[in-house]
Amino acid sequence: MSERRACELVGICRSTMRYRPKVSETNRWLMTRLPVLASLKPRYGYRRLHFLVLRERLGINHKRVYRVYTKLDLAVRRKKRKRVSQANRRPRIVPTQANEQWSMDFMSDVLANGRKLRTLNIVDDATRECPAIEADTSISGVRVCRVLDEVSLIRPLPKRIVVDNGPEFTSRALDQWAYKNGVELVFIRPGKPVENCFVESFNGKFRDECLNLHWFSSIEDARRTIEEWRFDYNYYRPHSSLGGKPPAEFAEQSGLLIPTNADTDSEVMRTLGVRG
Repeated sequence: MSERRACELVGICRSTMRYRPKVSETNRWLMTRLPVLASLKPRYGYRRLHFLVLRERLGINHKRVYRVYTKLDLAVRRKKRKRVSQANRRPRIVPTQANEQWSMDFMSDVLANGRKLRTLNIVDDATRECPAIEADTSISGVRVCRVLDEVSLIRPLPKRIVVDNGPEFTSRALDQWAYKNGVELVFIRPGKPVENCFVESFNGKFRDECLNLHWFSSIEDARRTIEEWRFDYNYYRPHSSLGGKPPAEFAEQSGLLIPTNADTDSEVMRTLGVRG
């Protein structure tokens, strides 16, 4: 059957049957660049990848990125969220300037040899910046004080620190340190991690983008990898709650005081990260 006859029977124009969609230069570039960015940041969704794309080419909106993103089947598998009770919660304190309020929390992982790995995560609640992540097989209350003293060498201490009721945070050592340095310790209610929401949000990103993607051969390997991720988080990773800006850039453009820079932070924390 000829093409003309087939088109008459189906009821379409011959030009419609012969049409081939045209791929624009921008879409062609996205189809090449998005898989590269997605492989470098495997836990980034299309919105965060869009922020990375804008750093290389302006004028590309999120809808175009989403179309190419879905066409290439780059979607990140999402975990189902549990339902949260509607009980009344304590209103959180939202700081308005850097070094006004920090949050601290512990996380756990396992090394390749089966030994337990613990990390102490410290977050500035105003800028979402991470001043330090301490990694070791065990971290005591005295070690927490030592880490805070080391962080104080590159930035001022906060007015208050939000913590849970773990033994390291309720220890006499940290209580004496807080009194000596004029820092208020704010304890959340037992079983209410949502009251420490800033560091809990950070923990989710840290788990998803660092701990779950690496298998640490030793404690030194863990410290090096974690420090590289922390540096990338502070100075390059786009943060959705900060308008797609990294924490350090947001703090600088918003007029929040950040008394250090990328070079100083990298050098000092690299030195702190290799100590035992």
